[in-house]
Amino acid sequence: MSARIADSLSYAHLWGTSELRDVFDEPARLQGWLTVLAALARAQAAHGLIPAEAAEAITAEATVDRLDLDRVAEGTRITGHSTQGLILELRRVLSPIAAAHVYRDATVQDITDTWTALVMRTVGRVCWRDLRRLEDLLLDLAVRYRDTLMCGRTHGQPGAPTTFGWKAATWADEIRRHLDRLREGAPRWLVGQLGGGIGTLAAFGSAGLAVRRSFCAELGLADPVISWLATRDRIAEFGGVLAMITGALARFGTEVYELQRPEIGELGEPRASSVIGSITMHHKRNPEGSEHLATLARLVRVNAGVLLEGLVGEHERDGRTWKSEWPALPEVCLLTGQALQLAICVAEGLEVHADRMRANLAAYLGATQNPADPGAAPQMVDLVVQRARRERQQETDLWP
Repeated sequence: MSARIADSLSYAHLWGTSELRDVFDEPARLQGWLTVLAALARAQAAHGLIPAEAAEAITAEATVDRLDLDRVAEGTRITGHSTQGLILELRRVLSPIAAAHVYRDATVQDITDTWTALVMRTVGRVCWRDLRRLEDLLLDLAVRYRDTLMCGRTHGQPGAPTTFGWKAATWADEIRRHLDRLREGAPRWLVGQLGGGIGTLAAFGSAGLAVRRSFCAELGLADPVISWLATRDRIAEFGGVLAMITGALARFGTEVYELQRPEIGELGEPRASSVIGSITMHHKRNPEGSEHLATLARLVRVNAGVLLEGLVGEHERDGRTWKSEWPALPEVCLLTGQALQLAICVAEGLEVHADRMRANLAAYLGATQNPADPGAAPQMVDLVVQRARRERQQETDLWP
């Protein structure tokens, strides 16, 4: 049983995807830390700081399946140290040669921050994949309804004619900019962390910088140039980009939410036949999907705000900064993953009622404007589609 509704058996599906839960659950996180420890051992061995056979043994033996997780948890509580429970249990199950050289001259953040960079790489790839899928769906709507006339609305009121394709193109264009942000941010975010006690690599002697380069290379991460124990802008920026992504999804969802109101009736979101709108008001078809996109975005923004708080720390290390990231970053990632999947579902099954669009246009604007004049809206659709297709030809399917 869980006290958090986001982890409950009945409601977990609303607050994260199983794909990303598998990244953040306890065994996966501990295995991620162990993977980083093994990479550290290999880098140290490559520069003669520990025996090669010790690094080989650590790499072979440091697996979460060998650990008693109850002992890990107990050790963490007893010692009051973030990773001591893990290290004690790991040394208990490792061979003597491996136990003597594991976790040498490193600090908590060397392990956990590097794992966080690996997590950002995994989550970034999921976001990249799903954003591209959503962009495809929105571009398809833009092309299909390029010339489908409807009311443009300002301040919630009918304003001037546009086309539904133009509206869909604005959604797709925003998604394209978020893809740009992911691509541009990757070199900043995907870097390792190795600095020792205060970040100076003093414990590694003259080999410090070389060990760090080897350590990062082992994990496919870039070298950070200088330690970032106290500088949390990378994680704050990543969370901010995810908050912007979910904000865009919420804008899409809010538009679908509003335009499917029966008195407007221009859109309809997909709904399985088993879904119930209301137990007491059977006529209702509640906009559960589009509505939830706004809910998810609100929660992402709140947790991204916690990541921003981490920008202000003290001296060379401050637990208030990075420890607050531990609960906040997974929430940002899980909620974003769910929002992307939900937006894809809504876009895939979106019902477009062109007849109602034309009828509303005539009812509200027919006497005052030419309802057949959407201005340059169709041409702008063409420009958005052309640019997206051109940029697609220049980018890879995977990020990064």
